[in-house]
Amino acid sequence: MRPDRPLSVLFACTLNAVRSPMAEAMTRKHYGRGMRVESAGVRAGETDGFAMAVMNEISLDITRHWPRTFEELEFTDFELVIALSSSARRKAEEFFCSGRTRVEFWPTEDATMIEGTREQRLEAFREVRDGLLRRIRQRFG
Repeated sequence: MRPDRPLSVLFACTLNAVRSPMAEAMTRKHYGRGMRVESAGVRAGETDGFAMAVMNEISLDITRHWPRTFEELEFTDFELVIALSSSARRKAEEFFCSGRTRVEFWPTEDATMIEGTREQRLEAFREVRDGLLRRIRQRFG
């Protein structure tokens, strides 16, 4: 294990419906044995169908993901929180202000804001997925 790789990481976003569940699933797949990986949102939304579809393309199933908020976390002793939106960054800094938790900010486009055809929207979600996977691999080796 790399010395800078945390034992626990929380991916955080606005609704815990697209970006953070994608990041959670990909990190768990590649690093889950030596790392606790979870996700949460500032608010709970509903897991997005486009997110489910593009994750299925890489053989990851997020259909059972249940969006939750920071307040609904059972485990809160994370070494690292990776915030994927500005609102999640602010919330993480407030929520974990007294502990040893580090907060990193990875500004990530919100694919749900993209309009267009079904294929154009899917492509936006793929770009988010692929960008997150690149960042995860760069960060964790």
